[in-house]
Amino acid sequence: MFVGTCSDAGKSIINTAFCRILKQDGYLPAPFKAQNMSLNSYPTPEGGEIGRAQVVQAEAAGVIPHTDMNPVLLKPTNNKSSQVILNGKPMGNLSAVDYFGDHLRKGELFEAALAAFKRLDAAYNPVVLEGAGSISEINLRDRDITNMRMAMAVGAATYLVADIDRGGVFGSVYGTIQLLRPEERALIKGIIINKFRGDIRLFETGKQLMEELTGIPVTGIIPYFTDISIEEEDSVALDSKRRQANGNRINVAIVHLRRLSNFTDFNVLEMDPRFHTYFTDQPDEIEKADIVVLPGTKNTLGDLQDIRSNGIASAIVKAYKAGKKVIGICGGYQMMGMQVEDPQHLEGSIPLLSGLGLLPMRTVIESEKVIRQTRFRFLDKADLCNGYEIHMGKTSLIDKVADSPLVVMEDGRTDGYLVDNRCWGSYMHGILDNPAVLDYLAEGLVKEDASLFNYAEFKEKQYDKLADHVRAHVDMDAIYRSLTE
Repeated sequence: MFVGTCSDAGKSIINTAFCRILKQDGYLPAPFKAQNMSLNSYPTPEGGEIGRAQVVQAEAAGVIPHTDMNPVLLKPTNNKSSQVILNGKPMGNLSAVDYFGDHLRKGELFEAALAAFKRLDAAYNPVVLEGAGSISEINLRDRDITNMRMAMAVGAATYLVADIDRGGVFGSVYGTIQLLRPEERALIKGIIINKFRGDIRLFETGKQLMEELTGIPVTGIIPYFTDISIEEEDSVALDSKRRQANGNRINVAIVHLRRLSNFTDFNVLEMDPRFHTYFTDQPDEIEKADIVVLPGTKNTLGDLQDIRSNGIASAIVKAYKAGKKVIGICGGYQMMGMQVEDPQHLEGSIPLLSGLGLLPMRTVIESEKVIRQTRFRFLDKADLCNGYEIHMGKTSLIDKVADSPLVVMEDGRTDGYLVDNRCWGSYMHGILDNPAVLDYLAEGLVKEDASLFNYAEFKEKQYDKLADHVRAHVDMDAIYRSLTE
């Protein structure tokens, strides 16, 4: 199990690395995170919903994602409440006070998470657990279902990950360990110093001092890297994304919505050398784009209201009229229509808003949540494509408008709407991961052959690079010994 001294210490990335390392070494590993909070999620084959990080880790392990890998998922709907997903299915929206204060439900959630772990443990070897945030939040200790309480319940060989790039690594490591109960401290088999910049040899004295202070070995010192691309789940990652247009490639502006979800939809654009992708909430940066993308959101009406008031909506419509390409995915697709209605107030107090008017559609937000993986054909392209749906709401044509579907699914269902090659929308997350769609998106803007870039092959190479990087800087013998003690 990998736990942290703080949020964003790199637990997810290290977990991903070990999933690939264990696979390379002939094991059958599986990832597990009892509770995750994220707006980036993914549907499993059985129709459940889990955090994207566990999907990435499952890919690295070479196994099929399952809801047991993330039995509790929290998807924030606003600053005070979240939709709670249990074993892949929504169980309703709860405020933080209700979630943490309902001791009966909390007990049920822990038991559900433990049962999910046991099912994984019976099918895989080993299970690679991930903690959440910091393990030193002692005020949350008795309600914890993700960190040391889970480690204790399953007897996990536990490694503490510390981010040295933040500074104060000695205080954070020592303080974290001192705040653990003796039985929890006994599970900590090693310390992993992450994001080290410079010559590792210069930290040799620091390593010795840390081991003397804590009585726990430093199992690895992992250098900071910028040349390995692994999908990031946490919205903190958006802070480091590009924010401005660049004249050398196709400029793709992703509208940075306040409740943006599934931003991993656009990782492929960041990797494909034809595109320059940037996230923005500035109308003048939208005007510079060749392509404008309205992404998914956890609150369509709230974000639609925001972009109508801050000038973004007008800038998007203006961009289309100026000959730019405008596409919408999921919530962005809903916003591009004529109107969005929420008669049951599922998203908040706003009952109805006019959309951008780019698509002849209307959307009604409904309580039933669609969660499914999908194979489809994009327009008249021959190749089968892969995508997935996660949305609440039904989108339909306004009266007397001819249908113009963007995709046709294997079962004959259709999705999305095509106005022309410059304006279309779809519920399909992951649609851009398909070469045929990327080709179509770049059509008329670049002459290079899109088939030169294969995102699936690219990701596999990145998992191997990450495994090689981590393996070279941790004591793998000590790791394996801890699994048999």
